[in-house]
Amino acid sequence: MPPKIRGMTANSTPPKAPLRRFTLMLSGEDALDELESRNSPHKGLPHERFLLGELLPLAPVLLLGQSAQAVNPNEVITCLQPVHLHATRDHLILMGQNQIDLTPEESAKLLQVALPFIEEDFQSSILFYNQHYWFIPAGPFSSLASYSVDQAHGRNIDWWMPRDTTEEGIAKRWRKLQNEIQMLWHIGPVNEERGQRGMPSINSIWISGIGKLNDVQAPALLKQSQRLIGSHPILAGLSKLLSLPHEIALDENNLLGAFAWLDQPQAAWPQLSAALHGKQLDEVVIIDFPMGKVRERIFTAKDLNKKSWAFWKKAEPLTWKEISQP
Repeated sequence: MPPKIRGMTANSTPPKAPLRRFTLMLSGEDALDELESRNSPHKGLPHERFLLGELLPLAPVLLLGQSAQAVNPNEVITCLQPVHLHATRDHLILMGQNQIDLTPEESAKLLQVALPFIEEDFQSSILFYNQHYWFIPAGPFSSLASYSVDQAHGRNIDWWMPRDTTEEGIAKRWRKLQNEIQMLWHIGPVNEERGQRGMPSINSIWISGIGKLNDVQAPALLKQSQRLIGSHPILAGLSKLLSLPHEIALDENNLLGAFAWLDQPQAAWPQLSAALHGKQLDEVVIIDFPMGKVRERIFTAKDLNKKSWAFWKKAEPLTWKEISQP
């Protein structure tokens, strides 16, 4: 009779091995009917709230993900972005960052012009800047409710402008600074050169992401991951904050225990379904946000085919369109 293993009894069974799991998060959008029924927008897109928590300290996480410098976890930081506001007949629409083709050189020149006004009103120096983001301690603007370009682009900005919360007059103070910078840029050489190339002018500045690192409330599922995969700087920042490895692209060697947020999730699905069929993975968890609400589904190898009453027919595999539909 083989010797007993310490801690085992005659009736005990060995513990099950942990499930080999891969988690895929899809980007979410605001529920439009919910927006219409509220006095103000939800702060953050559904996937941003899922990753960071309801306080949504987006700016310090983005700063952590895009710079090598240490970030004070108790300092309230905000993100400033040069943007284009497109004028329609009766309102202004914010264009997305991927629509304006702003170069690093243009961004640096615009910042140089606006910097004295920014640092005077924020009562602080710029912490870090790159092509699309300028970071600074929020200072007197810390109480503003603000909304990211990702959330507000393509929409009437009246609904998405910063709002006062605990202190009155802060939103008005921001609009004054915004107007001053708009006038400086309007007459500057950057927009003159962009106009000659047929590019949209950089005619405004946007504030968002106000918060501090200590306000991040990452979900347990993220904290328990072995690595984060995806190109978004939010993931790069969270990987540093949670001391997790971070990789940009998916490959067959980094699936196990990973949490991914991919630019093209549909392109990864054949690889993930093959890993389930080949028993490299036990399950794939897909997190998405139909109507702005979190939905979590688990797919195993037996879930990959369509259910059919015609049992004698060969089962057809689920398509990505069927899997990702609300």
